[in-house]
Amino acid sequence: MMAKKLSPPTKRKRPIERLPLVDKKVEAGMFHAIAELGNDGILVFDESHRIEYANRMASEITGYSNEELLKMTILSLLDKPHQSFIEDLFLHPDRYGEKTCTEAHLITSGSEVKEAEVCIALAGTSHGVRKGYAYLKDITDRKKFERELKDSEEKLRRLFERVRHGLFISSKEGRFMDCNQALLDMLGYADKEEFLKVDIARDLYVNPEDRKILRERTERDGYVKDMEVDFKKKDGNKITVLLTGHPLKNGKGETIGYEGINLDITERKRIEDELREANEFFMNLIESSVDGIIAADMKGNIFIFNKGAEALSGYKAEEVIGKLHITQVYPPGIAKEIMKRLRSPDYGGTGKLLPSQFNVINKEGIEIPIQLSAALIYNGTGQEIASVGIFTDLRLRLIMEKKLQETHLQLLNSEKMASLGKLAAGIAHEINNPLGGILIYSSLMMEDIPEEDPKRGDLARIVQEAGRCKDIVKSLLEFARQTEPKKEPTDINRAINDGLFFLVNQALFHNIQILKEFDPFLPFVKGNASQLKQVFMNIIVNAAEAIHGNGTLTITTLPSPDRKTVLIEFADTGEGIPQENLTRIFEPFFTTKDIGKGTGLGLATSYGIIEEHGGKIGVKSTVGKGTTFTIELPVQPQMQPILEGQSLQ
Repeated sequence: MMAKKLSPPTKRKRPIERLPLVDKKVEAGMFHAIAELGNDGILVFDESHRIEYANRMASEITGYSNEELLKMTILSLLDKPHQSFIEDLFLHPDRYGEKTCTEAHLITSGSEVKEAEVCIALAGTSHGVRKGYAYLKDITDRKKFERELKDSEEKLRRLFERVRHGLFISSKEGRFMDCNQALLDMLGYADKEEFLKVDIARDLYVNPEDRKILRERTERDGYVKDMEVDFKKKDGNKITVLLTGHPLKNGKGETIGYEGINLDITERKRIEDELREANEFFMNLIESSVDGIIAADMKGNIFIFNKGAEALSGYKAEEVIGKLHITQVYPPGIAKEIMKRLRSPDYGGTGKLLPSQFNVINKEGIEIPIQLSAALIYNGTGQEIASVGIFTDLRLRLIMEKKLQETHLQLLNSEKMASLGKLAAGIAHEINNPLGGILIYSSLMMEDIPEEDPKRGDLARIVQEAGRCKDIVKSLLEFARQTEPKKEPTDINRAINDGLFFLVNQALFHNIQILKEFDPFLPFVKGNASQLKQVFMNIIVNAAEAIHGNGTLTITTLPSPDRKTVLIEFADTGEGIPQENLTRIFEPFFTTKDIGKGTGLGLATSYGIIEEHGGKIGVKSTVGKGTTFTIELPVQPQMQPILEGQSLQ
C-alpha cells in the first residue's frame, strides 16, 4: 500500500515554550499521564529512529511490550514501502512542526500485518536534538468495513443491473434519477440519458392519475405492492406492469422520491385473458348441457356440478361442491367399479369409459338409471388428477322404449288376431252346417230309441259333445266379429255392475271380497255395452278362478288426467301369472286350464273387442301376489258426464 497523506500539511509552527514555573520532572510527568490516557499509540524516537518512549496503546496495537518496543526502531514496525516515508521526513527540515499522516502496514509481534493510520511529527529541542513523534491508530476494522461496504455497493450495482425486471429510483417531482437496463429494454429506450429526462406522469403513465394514486398509497401505507398500471413505451405501445414501490426519505423523514420495481405482465395478461375466455366458453358449454356433468379430484371431492347434474340429482351445486363425496352420488360400490373400468383397457381404452348404464342416487335417496361416459384427467407427467363424467338420464328413454315394446307387441297381437280372426271365421263357416246336421239327426235318433236302450246314452254323449263344438264355433264367430256391433254412449260403471249381478251369487264368488272404487262422475264411452260386459265378466271370472275362492278383487274406474279416456283396473290377489306366459295370454286357444275346462278364446276375444273400441288392454302380474288387468277406452265425443242419476257402486 502506497503512503497516503490524509490531511494537508500545516504551516511550520514555532516550538512551544515551556511554562516557566514547571520544572522538567513535572512536565515529563504531565506528558506521560496524557499519553497514557489517550486512545492512540504514541511513540517517540530519535534521529536514528530508535524508540525512546512508547505508551500503553502502542503496546496494544503492535503486540510488543513496552520493554520490547524500547529496544526497537520505528522502522522495524513498518513494511518496506512505509519505512522510506519516515526516513525522508528527517531529510526535510522545512517539514518540522507539521503532522504528516498515512495509512501503513504495521508488523506486529506475531509477524502479522495490521492496517493502521500513522501520523508523524518532527520537532527539535533547545539543544539542537531532533525528535520524532509517531501516533498510531488501528484501522483494521474500519478498513474491513470500507472494503465490505465497497463490495456491497458493487454487488448491489451488479444486482441492480442484472435483475430482469425494471428497477427505478425517481424524484417526488416525477423524474427518474436512476434505472436499470431492464427498465430501458421494457420501455423501448436505448439511451439512459434520454430516459432520465422523461416526465413520468405525462410520458410514462397511460392514465396520469395512477401516478397520483401511487403517491397517495405510499404516503398512507408506506408502500405499494403489485399495483397494476398501464405504461406507454417510447413507440407509443401500451404495456401492463405490476408496480411495487417504497418512499425515499431524507434525514427529516420527508419523502423526496420513490424506488421500486416494475414487472411486465403484458404477455401474462394476454394469456390470462385467453384462458379466462376459454374457461368461460367451456363453463358455459358445461352449464348449458342437458346432461349432467360432474368432475371430481382423485380424493373424490367434487369441483364441477352443472345445471344438468342439478336437474338429475335434485341437489344444488352449492350443496355438492366441496361438501359431497363422489361416492355418495352412486349406490354402494359403484364408484369403485367405475374407477376400475376407467383404469382398464377393456371399456374404451385406459382412462376412458364408453357409455355404460348405471344407477345414481338423487337427493331423496331414489335410484335413477343413467348412461355414463367418463374419462380420467392427467397432468403433464401422466399422473391422474381428476375424473369427469357425463350423466344422461335414462328414465324417459326407458319409458319410451317400454311403450315402444308394448306398442310393438300390441301390433304383433293385432296382426295375429286379424289373421286368426279370418281363419276362425272360415273354420266356423265350414263346420257350422255339418255340426248342425249332427245335432239334428242325433236328437231325432234319441226320440226313436227307448229310454232303457243302452244306445240312447251314446247318442246323448254325441249330442253333448256336438253342443260343446257348437259353443266353440259360436266363440270363434264372436272372435272373428263378422258383424259390426252397434256403438252408443255407454256407462262403464253400470256395465260392470250388470256383469257382477250375474256372477256374485255363483259358488265361485262366495268367499271372494269384491271392492268397487268407482268414480261417480266417470265420462261415458262410445261402445257396445254387451260386448264390454262380456270383456269385464271374462276378466272377473278369470280373477276368481286365480284366487281359488278366497281373496280380494278390487275394481277401479277413473278418468285419465286429460279426461280423454276412461281407465278400468281389475286387481286380484290370486296366484299370479308366470312371466313367460304374460306375452301369450291374449293368443287364441292359449290356456293353462285343464283340458275341457277352457277354450283359450276368452282373453283373445276380449283383446279384439277392446281393440275394436279404440282402446288398450294390458296386464301386470307377480307370481304369488296377484294380477292386474288395465283397460283404457276413449271417452264419447262431446259427452258430458252425468252428475245426477248415474249408477254408483
